[in-house]
Amino acid sequence: MLTSTLLATVPAPLAWTPTVGIIMVIANIIAIAFGKFTIKYPSAAPAAPAPNFFGGFGLPAILATTAFGHILGAGIILGLHNIGRI
Repeated sequence: MLTSTLLATVPAPLAWTPTVGIIMVIANIIAIAFGKFTIKYPSAAPAAPAPNFFGGFGLPAILATTAFGHILGAGIILGLHNIGRI
C-alpha cells in the first residue's frame, strides 16, 4: 500500500528536448562569464590546447567553469520541470 502511494508521487522523467539543450548552453555561457571575472589565475597550468579559443583559460579554469555551468543548468532545468514550465 505504501509503495504504490510513493510510486504515484514520483514525477514523470524529463526527456531531452532542444529547449533543455539551449538552457544548458546558456547556463554554461553564464558560468564561463562569471569565471572570467572571478577566477584569480585563469591561465594556470596545464594550458588548454588552444588557449585563445578558450578565452585564455587554462585547463583547470575550463573544467571548473563548465562543471559549475552544468550544476547551474541542471538546477535550472529540474526547477523549471518541477514547476511545469518545461
